[in-house]
Amino acid sequence: MVSQEQLLSTAKPDVVSGEDFILSALSTDLQSWALFLDIDGTLLDLAETPDAITVPPSLPADLDALSKKLDGALALVTGRSLDYADQLFSLSHFPIAGLHGAERRDPDGQLHKATATAEFERLKADLVADTASWAGVFIEDKGAAVAAHYRLAPDRKDDVELVMERALIRAGPNWTVQQGKMVIEIRPASADKGKAISAFLAKPPFAGRRPIAIGDDVTDEAMFRAANRLGGYSIRIGPHLPASEALGSTRSAEALRGIIAALAS
Repeated sequence: MVSQEQLLSTAKPDVVSGEDFILSALSTDLQSWALFLDIDGTLLDLAETPDAITVPPSLPADLDALSKKLDGALALVTGRSLDYADQLFSLSHFPIAGLHGAERRDPDGQLHKATATAEFERLKADLVADTASWAGVFIEDKGAAVAAHYRLAPDRKDDVELVMERALIRAGPNWTVQQGKMVIEIRPASADKGKAISAFLAKPPFAGRRPIAIGDDVTDEAMFRAANRLGGYSIRIGPHLPASEALGSTRSAEALRGIIAALAS
């Protein structure tokens, strides 16, 4: 098997197999690494609507087993709310960063929660009303964030961009816009996924380990940059994109689930 050092040394510009890297790293040197995983499009296959995603029955147990092998140094880092992520993996209690890092549950159980102002609550309600007649556009209420999905109505992209730009102005400087795959989100400006993994790495059992960050979307680029900067490794699900900061890539969420299952067993 190719060594971690060889893979890292060739990571750019010839992007290497993320599958080779994670298998090599976590098969031989579990104590040196911490694993940070996006959910939608990374652990789980994307669906036409946010609520239509499904969790393969074996995945929570595989993640739990791998987390134990890593002495707990496994965290989920997602754009979903912390509460929603917990519902998806209800049998486990992983450290989680939700809303792109604006919410966080630390390994010791300490919670950091974002709150929506009364004006932001009104803004979310108005977005639902403003887009009610746009067939295929779905407004997702994330608590302290809101997302407009247009996967089922790609022709509405310009309309969605405009209504979210106006909403961002109304939200004010404490919120920012986040682009994703067929989705535009307004989220708290105080955090991103890169800051989230840095916060985790400051505490045991993550402290002293090198991060492996795995994601699939532009929302994960901050996490990739942080992992690279901290001497770790970043993996993008899907084909390599020249503009991505990811050092490696893997074929699909299904392929990643296979790797997790293999490592867990």
